[in-house]
Amino acid sequence: MNDHTKEAISLLRQLIATPSFSREEAGTAELIEAFFQSHNMPTRRKGNNLWAFSSHRDEAKPWVLLNSHHDTVQPAQGWRRDPFTPTLEGDTLYGLGSNDAGGPLVSLIATFMHFYTMKELPFNLILAATAEEEISGANGIASILEELPAIAVGIIGEPTQMQMAIAERGLMVIDAVAKGKAGHAAREEGINAIYLALQDIQWIKAYQFEKISPTLGPVKAMVTQIEAGSQHNVVPDACHYVIDVRTQECYTNREVFDILQQHTVAELTARSFRLNPSGISLGHPLAKAGIALGMKTYGSPTLSDQALCSFPTVKIGPGDSARSHTADEFIRLTEVEEGIKTYIQLLERFRDSWIR
Repeated sequence: MNDHTKEAISLLRQLIATPSFSREEAGTAELIEAFFQSHNMPTRRKGNNLWAFSSHRDEAKPWVLLNSHHDTVQPAQGWRRDPFTPTLEGDTLYGLGSNDAGGPLVSLIATFMHFYTMKELPFNLILAATAEEEISGANGIASILEELPAIAVGIIGEPTQMQMAIAERGLMVIDAVAKGKAGHAAREEGINAIYLALQDIQWIKAYQFEKISPTLGPVKAMVTQIEAGSQHNVVPDACHYVIDVRTQECYTNREVFDILQQHTVAELTARSFRLNPSGISLGHPLAKAGIALGMKTYGSPTLSDQALCSFPTVKIGPGDSARSHTADEFIRLTEVEEGIKTYIQLLERFRDSWIR
């Protein structure tokens, strides 16, 4: 391993040992800030978000963002190890956040360090280590984009086995209330709100959105929560349910919401319309650079900070999404080492496409 890789793994172990639940990332923010200071790389900070610019910035050149997050979810049930003790067994490093997204984050930091002092790059680099990704929070990446120069393209570090997600589903959570009329169950009075909700739910289950994305497939809508009734002998006058909607680029979140509202009797309220589908054209030079390296491209079903970026992005990083949020989460040191190598190769090919 070269020095940057060793330093990245050392930083990863420190990040694991420092609890950093969403909205509680101050400890890891301070660690990352101190790491950059120790390498004489100035950083800026807003809340628990940090970012740094490559040293030979040229305002006439486009800006490329390298971004990953340092917040984690709460430990899942079933951990057999201390989730906050970085435990190395052979090549495998266990610990909360090791895979999602500590490995991708430190790999991007090492990549940024590799290019930091290069004068001949045809673009500027920004490294951003951000907060609240796991909750798509307002104080995460969304809070600093206005502080940054206009970004031409971004690399979002998430565990993808170093394959390239060129598209990502959006997310919309909808609260629904079907309203009936209370009555006595024995006399079959009133209008049962549960039955009204069941009609909606059956329609949602059966409905297929017409437009199909070539990378992400159809829009997916699923009812995931339901609540009604207070007494066994009272016909409920309201039934609350929740719809989890995973959108794709053929529809805006608002368009999907309107279709659902037109076909359901419940009153629908979207919690947010801002987590839209995102991605990049296969013809974009960054996507072409990844394909030239032999990366597989795919549409990602999971949400990341891609959804909050208005510019083209790819999602790629060491580790495996299947390990995220699981007990005994881990990443392999060889995955981090290969991740750094591949990130560098990707940016080199991207650089060469500009030079040619």
